[in-house]
Amino acid sequence: MQSLIKEINDSYKKASVVNVKTGDNVRVHQKIREGNKERVQIFQGLVIRTDRKNSHTSRITVRRISSGVGVEKSFLLHSPLIVKLEVTKRSKVRRKYLSYMRTRTGKSARMTGLEFDRAAVNAVHDETLEAEEEKLRQEKAKEAEAKAAEKAAQEAELAKKAAEVEARHQQV
Repeated sequence: MQSLIKEINDSYKKASVVNVKTGDNVRVHQKIREGNKERVQIFQGLVIRTDRKNSHTSRITVRRISSGVGVEKSFLLHSPLIVKLEVTKRSKVRRKYLSYMRTRTGKSARMTGLEFDRAAVNAVHDETLEAEEEKLRQEKAKEAEAKAAEKAAQEAELAKKAAEVEARHQQV
């Protein structure tokens, strides 16, 4: 029974996710559906909490100050609505839950930055997603080739008709 539950949970997990820690400044790209339109909204802020790191229900809580008001959002890392997650800054922290940041504003809310390899942290390789993107690129290339061949055939037909009209004019 336990292995069945594990299999189901693993089927909902993304192949790989950015390693996010408490104290990171992140930019979360999230799909928003409004009616029949779909767009990507970016929420940027400080990660004040990480929960259940290795689970399919792993969650981060991101806080930012917007128009003088603190706004917090929780994001499921393995959610299909999360398009992209990028770490912009990494800070030195000694806690897992930064609840004290809610009372801090201005200079007191600053955190000591750490040096980190931004490209390596944000590089996420998902083979299935990359394969799907490659398939879409190939389909687009085939469509472009088909359009180009169709356009060339139309131009050849127009040139042939123009030559016929020119021949008729020369006869007259």
